Amino acid sequence: MRILVTGGAGFIGSNFIRLLVKEHPDWHITNFDKLTYAGSQRNLADIESHINYEFVKGDIADQEDVESVFAGGFDYVVNFAAETHVDRSLYDPQIFFKTNVLGTQILLERAIKMGVGKFMQISTDEVYGSIKPPDYADESYPLNPSSPYAASKASADLLVNSYYKTHGLPIVITRTCNNYGAYQFPEKIIPFFIFKALNDERLPVYGDGSNIRDWIFVEDNCKALLAILRQGNTGEIYNISGDMMISNLELTKAILANLDKPDELVTFVKDRPGHDLRYAINASKIKRELGWNPRVNIEDGLAKTIEWYKNNLDWCRSVCSSEYREFYDIHYKDRQ
Repeated sequence: MRILVTGGAGFIGSNFIRLLVKEHPDWHITNFDKLTYAGSQRNLADIESHINYEFVKGDIADQEDVESVFAGGFDYVVNFAAETHVDRSLYDPQIFFKTNVLGTQILLERAIKMGVGKFMQISTDEVYGSIKPPDYADESYPLNPSSPYAASKASADLLVNSYYKTHGLPIVITRTCNNYGAYQFPEKIIPFFIFKALNDERLPVYGDGSNIRDWIFVEDNCKALLAILRQGNTGEIYNISGDMMISNLELTKAILANLDKPDELVTFVKDRPGHDLRYAINASKIKRELGWNPRVNIEDGLAKTIEWYKNNLDWCRSVCSSEYREFYDIHYKDRQ
């Protein structure tokens, strides 16, 4: 079995590859990644010498790069490659549509030509937009993205589905809630707040912190993705939920409590434009059809995550490039 994992040097992609090596050591895994600021080969240093793993640097939005990596053909393609940070999409949306939409289209074209057995598109619950209580979005819920990031992912989802309907390409789309765990780039809220708290710095919470998110431990998500890849029905969409919905303020205080830091480190800053209030998805389909359920609760998962970052401060310093630090300084200074 030959599998192409795009964006495999990123957070979820690297954790997924690590699971593949564990569960299917005989599969040949090609990790195709551009190595932007959020992707690092250090994320897979522990398996880079595995006999069935190879890394190829390239851009999914570059047709020559894609044609080159596809030369040997693949049974599966799993597309993690994407620009994902909502805040960045507010300032520089063009790169999001180039990577997330055009890049996906180039992959789809090559997948058709090379006869790929299944193309799995990794999407997000953010395509549904803000969900008013008591509603939960199932896979047929209308798409209503609020940010350029979410709009680019919704566009890619529609594009992937069109290749199934028009060309018969075997596809499956996954929409997961917020992930957390090891190797997550420190611009995301959990690792970002962990490092701020460790340094006794203030944790900038948007608005009043009442925005609600559903969280899933990354290893649980990866197990769901692997189940969908192996057993999911062609042409289907699967929501993946951690069944753990909490507000950003509750999450922030949980991080502080774990680190034995005072709540006084919380500081409220100007809210993000178009900030969705509540993400809420119904994941009964994957549970019913594939027998998957999340195993790690937020208390245990957060404790494991915090412990990993405390023990891997050098990793954080190495991946936080000057480009990231410059963006952070500009982005948060105008919200104080």
